[in-house]
Amino acid sequence: MTERILPAPDAFATCPTDGKILEYYFGTFEAVYILFHPFIKTVSIEKEQFNPATYPGRSTIVKNCVPVSWSEVVLKAALPSVAAVDVGLRTMIHGLKADLSNQEWADKVESLVESDQILPPPEGCFSDLLHDSVLQATQSLGYDWAWVGDEFGTERKLYWIEDLKGQDNKATAGHCNIFTPDKGLLYTTHWDSHFSFLCSSERNLAVILEKYQFEGFFCTPS
Repeated sequence: MTERILPAPDAFATCPTDGKILEYYFGTFEAVYILFHPFIKTVSIEKEQFNPATYPGRSTIVKNCVPVSWSEVVLKAALPSVAAVDVGLRTMIHGLKADLSNQEWADKVESLVESDQILPPPEGCFSDLLHDSVLQATQSLGYDWAWVGDEFGTERKLYWIEDLKGQDNKATAGHCNIFTPDKGLLYTTHWDSHFSFLCSSERNLAVILEKYQFEGFFCTPS
């Protein structure tokens, strides 16, 4: 039987699984912004609802919770940097090799979660608290339509962007990719990560960040 091998994924519609990010997107996107998913602070909803059986929908989270930045977590958990937040989170979900993990940082993040009404952002999917803002930012560049594709770029469906906002349907749930028809902007996230990639031109990202000021940093060659 002939072995079936998938063709190389389209960089404009997928997230790199390994290697350097800018190398993966070379020739496709000029710049990549690493967008931190905020922690979730419950205000008018019980923290206990955030379990697989009763996990609230996006609209419920947006209505009843507020974001907590990684910079705030650094201070609250007495961590040395936002990089330590990342390592702590990924250690908690066993997403790092032993030599890259840091149990001390993971314990500090976990202690903060246990002592306050703060929950860590879920890994491998878009932040519910940022979802509509990123779509609004996409619209601010003049886009009305966007493709929503699966993890490997093998399936995609075209949506009117406004129809994707404020919904609890499965169109942008889980691990997926959102990209524009002209291949000029991609919003994607990586398994075992608590951040997203916003990929486009330097000018487009500068316009977005001037207005929305998402927490994160620009990806560098290293």
